[in-house]
Amino acid sequence: MRPGDLLRQLDRRLLPPLARGLVRLGQGPLRMRVLTTAALFSSVAVLVTAVWAADRAQVGGDTTVGEVTRVGVIEGESIPGYVESSRSELKALVATPPDEPGGETYALVTLAAYLAPDRLTPIIGDVSVSEVFGRVPRPQTQTELVRIPAMRIPADVVAGMRRVAERKDREAADYRARAAELPPDADQELRRLYDSGAQVALDEATAYGSGCSCVYAAIVRATPTVLDRVAARPGVRAVDAAPEVRRLDRAVFTPPLPEQRDVVRPPADDGSPTPSGGSTTAPASGTPAPDPSLDPTPPSTPPTAPVSVSPPTSEPTTAPPSAPQPPVEPSTPAPPVASTVPAVADDVLVEPTEIVEVEAR
Repeated sequence: MRPGDLLRQLDRRLLPPLARGLVRLGQGPLRMRVLTTAALFSSVAVLVTAVWAADRAQVGGDTTVGEVTRVGVIEGESIPGYVESSRSELKALVATPPDEPGGETYALVTLAAYLAPDRLTPIIGDVSVSEVFGRVPRPQTQTELVRIPAMRIPADVVAGMRRVAERKDREAADYRARAAELPPDADQELRRLYDSGAQVALDEATAYGSGCSCVYAAIVRATPTVLDRVAARPGVRAVDAAPEVRRLDRAVFTPPLPEQRDVVRPPADDGSPTPSGGSTTAPASGTPAPDPSLDPTPPSTPPTAPVSVSPPTSEPTTAPPSAPQPPVEPSTPAPPVASTVPAVADDVLVEPTEIVEVEAR
């Protein structure tokens, strides 16, 4: 019941009996006491109603608090099945548009291959884009996932890649500095891990700095009819419309990688050093944690891409972005310990990790 309706009910129930009682009392001294009591009672009733209405408005102000919507695939899911279900849901949405202003809805556009920024224009250049997903497709290596805010295609994507390249250069320098600080008798496995992390970070920095073919998905907003046209364009693998998404910070997007063709699984990682002395990252599934210098997005736990975390500036406490985090070097050499990044559970409410988001400037 709304506050106004409650007050009207109080008026209808209280005022008639009070009026009849006052007529019977006449002008005696008892009338003043009755009027005073009625006034106090009415004031208390109005105050209680106002407090109740305020509390009710606070509780019901945002019904999406604590709710997280997942859009995309989960580990072990069939890729052909996901593509087919996305197509069917989009066709149904075209027939029955969502009840939204302008009839628009968010959608996850998955690409059939990794594309460079300039190749995105023919595909999503005419729709409203919020973010794109990027990853350096390094052979037999799990590399970091990044989400780049990109409202202007391709300018914002190029600018976002440059910022990622700068961060990767700093990560490579941090790894090299740590390797140089190791004593001559330090554990060789630890030295190999630092060298591996530096090499992978350097490769990522070079790729993003040159505007690599690294984009494999995008979050867009358009009407179902426009989304249906986007789905029919060459290079588009699937358009997963999500009318249930109201706010991007309350949604988790997990697009499949282009190399995943049958079942969703982490990319291959042989874990061996590269010819230049580096090595691949440890196998894992999930999404990378945010860079401390960037604004993180709400938790995203795609099980289809590698985990990668930027190295700390003091003592390592999390896994590096492109190599497994080694243990802290003690005063005496420690035995080799293989470090891997744990997989993230499908339930996004159980200690989720976050995708790195590049802050738009």
